[in-house]
Amino acid sequence: MSRFDALVDACHKRSRPILMTTIAMGAGMMPLALGWGADPSFRSPMAIAVIGGLMTSTLLSLLVVPAVFTYIDDLAHLIQRGMARLRRQAPVVAAHQSL
Repeated sequence: MSRFDALVDACHKRSRPILMTTIAMGAGMMPLALGWGADPSFRSPMAIAVIGGLMTSTLLSLLVVPAVFTYIDDLAHLIQRGMARLRRQAPVVAAHQSL
C-alpha cells in the first residue's frame, strides 16, 4: 500500500471516533461554558479551556500529525538515498587515494 493510501485509510478509520468524542465532550461542556448551571464564574473558564483543548487535539490528530508524518518520511527517504550514494562512492574514493 502506498503511503498516501495508508494515510487516507488511517484518517478515514480514526476520524469517526475522534469526531464523535469531540462533539460529545463539546456538547457536554457547552452549558457550563455558556454559564448555565451552578457557579458559572468558577466553572465557565474551565469548560472553555476543555472545549478549546478538544478542538486543538482534534485538529492535531486529523490534520497536523499526518502532514508531519509525511515530511518525516520524506526526510528519512532522502537520508537513506544520500547514505546509499555515499556507500557507492566510498570504494571509488579509497581506490583513488591508494594510487
